[in-house]
Amino acid sequence: MKTVSDFFGTMVFNDQVMKERLPKDVYDSLQNTIQNGKHLDLSLANVVANAMKDWAIEKGATHYTHWFQPMTGITAEKHDSFISPKSNSTVIMEFSGKELVKGESDASSFPSGGLRATFEARGYTAWDPTSYAFIKDGALCIPTAFCSYGGEALDKKTPLLRSMEVLNKAAVKILHLFGNEEVTSVKPTVGPEQEYFLVDKDMYNKRPDLVYTGRTLFGSMPPKGQELDDHYFGTIKPQIKSFMKDLDYELWALGVFAKTEHNEAAPSQHELAPVFTTTNLATDHNQLTMELMQRVAKKHGLICLLHEKPFDGVNGSGKHNNWSLSTNTGMNLFEPGETPSENAQFLLFLSAVIRAVDEYQDVLRISVASAGNDHRLGANEAPPAIISIFLGEELTEILNAIEKDEKIGSKEKEQMRVGVHILPKFPKDTSDRNRTSPFAFTGNKFEFRMLGSSASIADTNTALNTAVTHVLNEFYSILSEAKDFNATLHNLIRDTIKNHKRIFFSGNGYDDAWVKEAERRGLSNLKSTPEALKHLLDEKNVKLYTENKVFSEKELKSRFEILLESYSKIINIEALTMVDMAKKLIIPAISKYTKTLAETCKVKNELGVNCMYESMVNEKLSDLLSEAFKTTLELEKRRKEVSEIKGAYEKAHSYEEIVLATMNKLREACDEAEKLTAREYWPMPDYGELLFGIR
Repeated sequence: MKTVSDFFGTMVFNDQVMKERLPKDVYDSLQNTIQNGKHLDLSLANVVANAMKDWAIEKGATHYTHWFQPMTGITAEKHDSFISPKSNSTVIMEFSGKELVKGESDASSFPSGGLRATFEARGYTAWDPTSYAFIKDGALCIPTAFCSYGGEALDKKTPLLRSMEVLNKAAVKILHLFGNEEVTSVKPTVGPEQEYFLVDKDMYNKRPDLVYTGRTLFGSMPPKGQELDDHYFGTIKPQIKSFMKDLDYELWALGVFAKTEHNEAAPSQHELAPVFTTTNLATDHNQLTMELMQRVAKKHGLICLLHEKPFDGVNGSGKHNNWSLSTNTGMNLFEPGETPSENAQFLLFLSAVIRAVDEYQDVLRISVASAGNDHRLGANEAPPAIISIFLGEELTEILNAIEKDEKIGSKEKEQMRVGVHILPKFPKDTSDRNRTSPFAFTGNKFEFRMLGSSASIADTNTALNTAVTHVLNEFYSILSEAKDFNATLHNLIRDTIKNHKRIFFSGNGYDDAWVKEAERRGLSNLKSTPEALKHLLDEKNVKLYTENKVFSEKELKSRFEILLESYSKIINIEALTMVDMAKKLIIPAISKYTKTLAETCKVKNELGVNCMYESMVNEKLSDLLSEAFKTTLELEKRRKEVSEIKGAYEKAHSYEEIVLATMNKLREACDEAEKLTAREYWPMPDYGELLFGIR
């Protein structure tokens, strides 16, 4: 019987396979490209391509595809076969270095935000050698970046790679100041925890709202929700366990480090957590994980819901982005260490993150903004829309002491220097977790908990990498010119803590008092996607991205347009779906039931029998029926008016302010009617069946 180690990564053209199949000089050159970004000569690329092709064919592949991540938020692929015709009507299997490193794709149908006209179709995919190629569905998938004919990024991968490159340079320079000359590269690492719901496939197919939008636009809560906490970490049901087992096997074969799986807080909600890996590889892995979750679920008669809030009244689904920095020498820069120099280095990088998060709260909030996530942030287990940092009691005490030039536990003030007796051996877990904190230090990493379940982690990590890079570069400018390095270092850390401590918060992020306190501190509270996105083009944010060469101003403006347009389209589809369901399903069902009640009451009256139930329910339902029909007509009108607005921001804002408000009004009437309508008359599976239907 094969063990996991026997088949883990067997569908990946990984380092081990490259060592076995590539000549040593080619392998060394490719590693130089992967580790240091050096150009790979086309003649060497031909050797790599041929080895990759032979390996893939041996694994049963017949096609190859440049696998990329456009601004749609999902992956894209165009398949070409390896066949090449010969003169005698036969074929040979070929794959060149040119085909490996560069592909051409029609870019006209992907979101571009005005970067190019619709008739300008040419786009290019460029091989990302730092992400391993893999085989999926009989095709060799080559992870690539995607750009326009003019070189502008049309994807989420290119900006991420740029942000990793500039962060690497900034962090290495800082480390060299501390004498760590052996460090030649620093890479951000990520372990994205993925939450999701599983529902019965047959029930799903009877819910047009789930089919078209991924969330229930109508539905009242059943008698039981998640109040008893009996689902969280509970025994996994056989059907779900079978799904998880198959998912693990498929992910492991693709080299995805799937490790932890469990039931989450809400009924039918679950989580998968991987082991940390380099950010661009983690991004690829998370996209594969979401794709495979949905595919494998169908094999088990299930549907995987990745919407951030598929059910009103229970927890939504997020994605926890566990982020850290690692060197080529194996050092985690957020491990405090045990010597004064390590302590000081840790505190400087910690301070850089603190300042970056405070100064660029809006950038981080923008990175998680979506129509789906707006329903989740601030509700149940999700953090609020206010960015704050949780550091834990012990680390907060240390930072307070540094700010005041005090020894820990001493009120007696004395001048001190960072790293001298101020930072003792720092245990990995120094305090309880704070599940309401959007950005928490958890021992040797930061956990950013605001991402939505369906989001690409590329957006957040691009933002985080760039913001930290900006601060590190400013720190380097100060420290590299210092006449007294230790004194300058101490003052820099102390002043950073003093100037940015408003971002620290260790209390309950769900408490209304925190909203008022955050406002007093001057922290932003961008509650909706349109409200957040209008800050993307603020001068300081444009400067952040353009000066670090992560985005050009043109690319930023395109993303502003794309994200707002996507928001408007999602709300528009939801509104159309609500109108369709109300007209064709819900209103006729209520009408039919009220007719039955009226007829029953008439018969009872003729028999001299009391019909109080039929009479009272009929009266209430008739009022709700009228309200539902009136609001449906209103929603139709409002949606049409808003859809004709020209400006991207104005349109998105109106969808939020006008259309969503009308949708909520329609839902309220229909959900109340559902509570009064006999089950056999209601035209779709209810929340009870969806949330508790899997046995």
